[in-house]
Amino acid sequence: MNPPLFDRPPFDRPLFDRLADLFERNRAIGDLGLRDDSSALTKPPRPAAVLMAITDRAEPGLLLTQRPDTMASHPGQIAFPGGKLEKGENEVEAALREAEEELGIAPGDVRIVGPARGFVTGSGFRLTPVLGLVPSDLQITPDPREVVDWFEAPLRHVLDRRNHVHKIGKFTIGERPYIEINWEGRRIWGITAGIIANLSHRLNWEELVDG
Repeated sequence: MNPPLFDRPPFDRPLFDRLADLFERNRAIGDLGLRDDSSALTKPPRPAAVLMAITDRAEPGLLLTQRPDTMASHPGQIAFPGGKLEKGENEVEAALREAEEELGIAPGDVRIVGPARGFVTGSGFRLTPVLGLVPSDLQITPDPREVVDWFEAPLRHVLDRRNHVHKIGKFTIGERPYIEINWEGRRIWGITAGIIANLSHRLNWEELVDG
């Protein structure tokens, strides 16, 4: 008879099971790494969601996009695929729709682990990150109107808090702390880095990277 899943060495278990286990086990994690700007808003935030897509491989990565410089909000920044909820949508549905629109990822190709802690951004959104697993050979077809580039950053790098640099910056709502993560010349910062930092407290990358 096989031993219970929780008693097996981590790499004897599929990546999805390890993700789901860690994500659930650490669900009590609060807003570590996040910056909630509720106090700076003058009107109710609009609901939005992003997809944190992890690739199913021995060396898993996190899919990220770079926004065109022509975008009205956060031009040129590195982000997760995502956007505002449409009427009748929940956060998971919105994250999947936006990932399909921005990167051509079919919703059926995403195994949802679950939504993470939501928080309010200075740009006026109540943002909910949704964690999911995608195949390693997934075909990505970016929409050039919303994505100028995309890449896969290794989990072992972005979830390692030794690579999270804490800084102070001036924003429209005043001076605020933020986190910056650099990988191969790409600067991940602001909301995106905060989401990753929060995720790093829920997922131990050493239990996810095989080797």
